[in-house]
Amino acid sequence: MIVRVALPVPLNRLFDYAVAADSATPAVGARVLVNFGRRSMIGLVCELSDHSDVPKNKLKPFEALLESEPLVTAEQLALGQWAAKYYKYPLGDALMHLLPTLARKEPAPYPKPPTYWALTEGANRDQISKRAVRQRALFSFMHQDNGAVSTAQIRSAGFDPKLIQPLEALGIVYQTDQPATLSTKATSTTLANQSLTLNAEQQSAVDSIHAAKGFTAFLIEGVTGSGKTEVYLQSIEAVIAKGHQVLVLVPEIGLTPQLVERFNHRFNAPIVALHSGLSDRVRFDAWQSIKHGDTQIVIGTRSSIYVPFQSLGMILIDEEHDASFKQQEGFRYHARDVALVRAKRLNIPVVMGSATPALESILNAKEARYTPLSLTQRAGDATPPSFELHDIRGVELDTGLAPEVIHRIHDHLTLGNQVLVFINRRGFAPTLMCQQCGSTVDCTRCDAHMTLHRSPPKLHCHHCDRQTPIPRCCTTCGSDELRPAGSGTERLEDRLTERFDTTRIHRVDRDSTHSRSAFETLMNQVNTGEPCILVGTQMLAKGHHFPNVTLVVIVNADAGLFSADLRGMERTAQLIMQVAGRAGRAERPGEVILQTMHADHPLLNTLVHGGYRIFAEQELSARQTAQLPPFSHQAIIRAEARRQGWAEAYLRRVRTYLEQRFTAAQRPLIVGPLPSLMEKRAGMYRAQLLFSSSSRAAIQAVLQDAQQWLETDKESSRVRWNIDIDPTDSL
Repeated sequence: MIVRVALPVPLNRLFDYAVAADSATPAVGARVLVNFGRRSMIGLVCELSDHSDVPKNKLKPFEALLESEPLVTAEQLALGQWAAKYYKYPLGDALMHLLPTLARKEPAPYPKPPTYWALTEGANRDQISKRAVRQRALFSFMHQDNGAVSTAQIRSAGFDPKLIQPLEALGIVYQTDQPATLSTKATSTTLANQSLTLNAEQQSAVDSIHAAKGFTAFLIEGVTGSGKTEVYLQSIEAVIAKGHQVLVLVPEIGLTPQLVERFNHRFNAPIVALHSGLSDRVRFDAWQSIKHGDTQIVIGTRSSIYVPFQSLGMILIDEEHDASFKQQEGFRYHARDVALVRAKRLNIPVVMGSATPALESILNAKEARYTPLSLTQRAGDATPPSFELHDIRGVELDTGLAPEVIHRIHDHLTLGNQVLVFINRRGFAPTLMCQQCGSTVDCTRCDAHMTLHRSPPKLHCHHCDRQTPIPRCCTTCGSDELRPAGSGTERLEDRLTERFDTTRIHRVDRDSTHSRSAFETLMNQVNTGEPCILVGTQMLAKGHHFPNVTLVVIVNADAGLFSADLRGMERTAQLIMQVAGRAGRAERPGEVILQTMHADHPLLNTLVHGGYRIFAEQELSARQTAQLPPFSHQAIIRAEARRQGWAEAYLRRVRTYLEQRFTAAQRPLIVGPLPSLMEKRAGMYRAQLLFSSSSRAAIQAVLQDAQQWLETDKESSRVRWNIDIDPTDSL
């Protein structure tokens, strides 16, 4: 018997090993320890066979079988193999994404069987001291679950497992080794709290989703504040009542705690959150609980699409347009597209929602590949915000803000409201500039400026993460007149603190909310409703509900209007509408002010006065005329090397090979090689080769051949290369 094993190496193939006479035959999906070169590696068994191309006397037996039962399901394995082939990524490296990180590192990641906890019959929350707030909250969580929960589930829900000990001492909980099964949970009441009353559009959307038979892709296009989450919740209710599981994909870690809290309040069902902020152990335990069916609702970021499920019944994708769903390094898959493939294979529905859907999703809905659902009304008594383009040409700005805009901020605060000031630049200032010679402080490893930070004081390149002390003088002319150029979130925070010294200012960016607890604390402070000013980056744009924000100021509304990236205008429009959607979400009307140097820009005016959908139709028309995505398909081969010109020379060889291998009719349009828009990054010089065609199959065929050539080419050792299918970033 021969086992074919996937290994985490940059080769697009499986490796054959023999089964020793004294070893059991492993199951497909189990892990084995093998000798590869001079080291031992953990591999995943993908196939069993009775023959091999390797001579029998050279075939090594695997060293150890790491589990008797498959760790990866057959459905998972098939999905991983498809993704590796479609995205042109080494098979073994791709299949390792099916395993939790701990299972990739540790031969024995199971220290002990899971511990489960259940409430003692007749236990009452009043037995717990009112001062023990977290213990009482844990009791409520376990009571909602209505069954035994594992330590991993308790931890994933945001509780410290040590809270169990005082509850056990009080006789409120007891330990058991029997988890609650899906069938047991399905017979219990699924709702912890009653659903909200839906308006006609929401009810129509829920009815359509409930009526779906088998695979159907729904696209909910709902204006911000239209109650998409309530549609999600009521759609999920019917699925988990049947004993099935649901996967909810979200773009950012920051959205996960809010959704988990809302789902916990609604459902009597075990819920697990999966994201990069979890430790390897916590993630592995959660992964196991999902695989065994102990968890019914999974809320996770993009990598959650590869998690094993016992009975997956629906996939939901919140903010489906978000670029975070596309992995930009290594295995460059798009979680939304993989989710569609997985749902089709499982014959289950997919529900995608966004106030600003991606243009390819809008086209798919127009061409009946998706079922469109519209939510045009804000939930409750909320009304859409009013928009104003504030022309700042010739206006002397105060740290990026026009004087009239500052007065408007004051007016809203005086009325007891909250204000959001959006600027998509972290740090104190985009760079330092010499007042004598005009030179800026640039990163020595990237074609980019160093960003000035004041807390703590440093210069930081946000592209390669290089950090240096703030220089005392200009390296070009020696002058000590170095001044900040432009404004970032820190500088705006400082200036607004000076102008509004009695108002609390909250800065929300990756520097101020680097931990989950810091972000939750900040959100809790904002949700008290006290007048305040929120200053932040696009972290504020995604799904947050601020009922007391009545004014949104977008400081740099022109960013992206003239981007070299074909998706620059689309992303700018999405960001503007998402940020604007934070205003007027309750009974108080909202206003949105866009500071711009291009108040007469046609697309900006279309967006503000006509809305995102009319803008999208115009942008789609322009894309169709130019035969750009989504009316064509693209792929990019990127290369980078330590010396300028090497990457371009290498890609020129790739192009020559493909032009000799395929006729002009067989191959897609090939453009390049060209330097990347940011040629130098992290000390490497980058170039790219672009493939474009109306036929996805033509691109796949050519790049399949290119991948094989690249893996075997002798000169590839001096360059790093990767293939990006359906790229969303041309940088």
